Amino acid sequence: MAILLSCRGVSKTYGESTVLRGIDLDIHAGERIGLVGRNGAGKTTLAHIIGGVVESDNGTVIKPKPSLRIACLRQVNDLPQDMGHDMGLGEYGATELDQIKLSGQLGLKPLSREEERQFASLSGGEKTKLNLAAIWAAQPDLLILDEPTNNLDIRGMEWLVAEIGKYRGAALIISHDRYFLDQAVNRIIEIENGMINHYNGNYSYYRDEKKRRCESRLHQHEAQEKTKQRIADDIEQLTKWSAKAHRESRRKAAGNGAKMGVKEYFRAKAKKRDKSIKSKLKQLQKIEVAGIARPIDESRVKFGFARANRRGKRVLEARDITKSFGPRLVFGNSSFYIQRGEKVGVFGSNGCGKTTLVKTILGEEDLTAGEIFFSPGLQVGYLDQELADLDGEQTIAEFLDIEKDRNRGMIVTLLVNLGLSEAMLDQPVNTLSLGERKKLKIAQIVLQENDILILDEPGNHLDLHSREQLEKTLQAYNGTVILVSHDRYMLQQICQTYLLFKQQKIMRVEGDWEACQKTLDQTDKPGKEPQTREKQKIIQEEKLLMETRLAYWLGEIGRYKPGQAEYTKADQQIRDLIKSRNELIDKSRPF
Repeated sequence: MAILLSCRGVSKTYGESTVLRGIDLDIHAGERIGLVGRNGAGKTTLAHIIGGVVESDNGTVIKPKPSLRIACLRQVNDLPQDMGHDMGLGEYGATELDQIKLSGQLGLKPLSREEERQFASLSGGEKTKLNLAAIWAAQPDLLILDEPTNNLDIRGMEWLVAEIGKYRGAALIISHDRYFLDQAVNRIIEIENGMINHYNGNYSYYRDEKKRRCESRLHQHEAQEKTKQRIADDIEQLTKWSAKAHRESRRKAAGNGAKMGVKEYFRAKAKKRDKSIKSKLKQLQKIEVAGIARPIDESRVKFGFARANRRGKRVLEARDITKSFGPRLVFGNSSFYIQRGEKVGVFGSNGCGKTTLVKTILGEEDLTAGEIFFSPGLQVGYLDQELADLDGEQTIAEFLDIEKDRNRGMIVTLLVNLGLSEAMLDQPVNTLSLGERKKLKIAQIVLQENDILILDEPGNHLDLHSREQLEKTLQAYNGTVILVSHDRYMLQQICQTYLLFKQQKIMRVEGDWEACQKTLDQTDKPGKEPQTREKQKIIQEEKLLMETRLAYWLGEIGRYKPGQAEYTKADQQIRDLIKSRNELIDKSRPF
């Protein structure tokens, strides 16, 4: 395959921290590369250097094709970025028709150019979907996606996997989503200690191969250490023998009547010992310089939430709650409760109102109707998606108010366990990676004695080791947890009760993920049995017919110019067909 882009000797340093150390990398046409590593390892930095957003300190980025077009989807919820310049959706090379078509496939109500000003009011998942739709329509040669699955619902995830499979260009994807990487990439590049390691396969292959390499390296390292110890023992013994030979040589030389041959014999013996010692020392030095280093220990991050107080049995109750924004109903006539100590998963498609519900619970949004009751005196810890309070210039020490806290040692230990070193205390918060900011926010919540934890997509931006430890910690936590997430694995590991958003209503479902899935698989209309295979077949046939009609009108609209009556008619037909098709899809896949 032709090489699209090459990195040679790329290095980058921030202050006293060297993030990248002489990176050499080739990206070939059509490759699907997953870029993995711990938070702060330099993944986003490397992606930005490749995309031209950030300059390297040393090394070069070589583009054999001068007109190579690179598009970047950043982690932050902003408009897409092309070669370092923010662009509106129209400027990104996507026609309005492209945006309508792709946004519809993602399950997002399309926005016109006049409605782009409403971007800030969208949910995190809707922003990600809109950005993906705009970038995809541009069809760049190299697509850089930084955590593209953050906030995506099931439908958006499935669409993204399918489209990456069909995409003709190359893709460099930063992700900590295990399922997504298994489905989407055919090569893994891991950044570790500023260097990169290559693995030709998907994520599962990478984990198995890395484990095998680590075990092999550890075995070689242990054998090397035994060799070093044997050489050290030999040097110690030879030193003793050499010293003895020198003493014998001096004693014989000082003795009366000693023959010249005897003296020379002991001198030659001493010199031979010295020569053997020098040889062993050189052998030991060679191992120290070019030997096999011990593999980096993948120690788990240690979280530890304060134990919650036991205050009553029912901590929250919602009675006939309704929330609308103008004429748009988000959810209505919904009642549910949450018991003390329950771990409740909140699940639904993007834009269904999950974050809105959280904000009403926190008192940041007013309900249109109904009431939410909280047990008095409850302490609530909230982890939001946007990390809005972590954008300032204050340092980590100032954010956590460490200087005024008597438990400075305990706080520093917590930060180190989270992967934030003591040397970072004076580092401004706005210079941290998103994963590091998420860990800092978790540290803040850990230091509080909360009765309820409300976590909105807590796994976003966390590396895999941190996600696994967070799951274990939440399992052991004896307080109440409200977990908003699209990560089915995390929900399955933690929750035994769910609040499901369906048909603009919130329903409580008792049981594990299987019970939740069974409810999701039911038909949208209440009172009906789950869809039969025959009904599913009919829906698929109707969907195929709509796709055929849509293809016809997509061809027709290309024959006319905006402003012509025929163009307007075709445009309206396309909009209506996309709307009808999405409604049909919702019937077959309620989430």
